[in-house]
This record gives sequence, C-alpha cells and structure tokens, in this order.
Amino acid sequence: MEKRIYYHDTDAGGVVYYANYLKYMEEARTQYLLDREIPLGAFLYAVRQCHVKYRSPARYGDIIVCSAEVKKVTAAQIFFQQNIIAKSDGRLLVEAEVTLVCLTHDFKPAVIPDDIKVKLV
Repeated sequence: MEKRIYYHDTDAGGVVYYANYLKYMEEARTQYLLDREIPLGAFLYAVRQCHVKYRSPARYGDIIVCSAEVKKVTAAQIFFQQNIIAKSDGRLLVEAEVTLVCLTHDFKPAVIPDDIKVKLV
C-alpha cells in the first residue's frame, strides 16, 4: 500500500509523528484483508501485541510503501510482519511484528472462522 506523507502527518521536527506509523500499518492490514476478499466486519479482532522498531524518519511529501504479511495463524491469533519503506530509495523506515486476536462480541478470545483462516495465508 502506498501513502503520501502530508503536513498533518508530521510533528514539530518535520518528520512523521511516531504514532502515525501505527495508523499506516492498520491501513495495510485492512488492505491485506480486502485483497483476500475478507469482508470488513467478517470477524471481530483487536491488536494484542505490537513490537515496533523505528529505523529512519519519513518526511513531508515522501511516498511510503506499507506492507503486511501473515507469518503465522493459530486458532485465535494472526501474526503479521509489517514493514514501511521509502518508495524513493527503498530505505527501511519502520518494521513491526503485530499480533491480532479474534474476539467474540463480548471481547473474549474466539476461534478464527475456518473460511477466513484459509484466506489469510
């Protein structure tokens, strides 16, 4: 997923505010699901864990490429590897391991439906 960095994405130092990378990764994961024809709202999930390494800043006007790749799926969890790179030179900006957990409507862990699980990998 490509994204242009706008002024509102940046902080007082002129670089992308660190928390915005979490939004970009969420968008990339959502696009991952849509690309596999998994309807939004087909199952309820939440981020259980997120390990982020910030390597290099993106700046106003840059175009970044956000990726999401499923590394593992268990009964109730999806483990993503995510990278954000600068389109101009391929520089790694951010890398993250993000774990999602499937939930019931009462926010208790639930088994990922089989029809969704087969589309994830």
